[in-house]
Amino acid sequence: MQLKLVYSLIILLLFSAFTPSQQNPTVFMIGDSTMADRNTDNENQERGWGQMLPCFLTDGIKVENHAACGRSTLSFIREGRWQTVLNKLKQGDYVIIQFGHNDEKNDITLHTVPGSSFDENLRKFVREAREKGANPILLNSIVRRNYPPTPDSPHQYVYEEEGDSLVDTHGEYIHSPRNVAHEMHVPFIDMAKLTYDLVTAMGPEKSKELFLWIPAGKYSCYPQGKTDNTHLSIYGSKLVAKIAAEALAKTVPELAKYLRPCTDNIPSLYPEQHF
Repeated sequence: MQLKLVYSLIILLLFSAFTPSQQNPTVFMIGDSTMADRNTDNENQERGWGQMLPCFLTDGIKVENHAACGRSTLSFIREGRWQTVLNKLKQGDYVIIQFGHNDEKNDITLHTVPGSSFDENLRKFVREAREKGANPILLNSIVRRNYPPTPDSPHQYVYEEEGDSLVDTHGEYIHSPRNVAHEMHVPFIDMAKLTYDLVTAMGPEKSKELFLWIPAGKYSCYPQGKTDNTHLSIYGSKLVAKIAAEALAKTVPELAKYLRPCTDNIPSLYPEQHF
């Protein structure tokens, strides 16, 4: 009888050692096309930086990228995409939150207001993630490559002639994530500034490589070529993911142990930065 009791205790201890709380954490990503996974067929050169983030992570942590093209905080919630993530969250997971590009649009199905509805949607993500025991991390939008002929030119993102100064296009939308993070004591990563510094360091000509400046006839996906200063190229997405990974390690020390260097076709612009 006592032997059976001992066996039962051993089995119980073994079972408790593998409870869900001991499972590897998952990084869930929610956001727009600048973060989203993109189709790789037909020589498509566009990638979201979240698609490249696993390159910088060890096998000790998983990534589920739920970012989707054309989504704002409003549409991400209304379409049930946030609920899908919420249903999967478990204790100890992480949620990287980056919106703004589409919240800025005038479309009533997308538009939110910084300081009001945009902030409230960000608070909802934070509050509900925490209720599941997960760890939210707020980011603001990556910069657009916007070099107008003069700093006060209307935002068109593509100009016949370009100037020398990179000009922000996001306005108050880059401040809301910081404000909500401060208010709710959430880790915040200033991707707007990090990518602004990156594009500025590269300059008007070299920074085209980060985005979709593609000549006609080079890739089957773009027979007529393409000029896009918002979405990232393969090279650009890797470099932005590298910057994001390094910022995550500094901002959320618990994640540092899961990060690994990845130098595949990513020359270092900032040699002093490392994991």
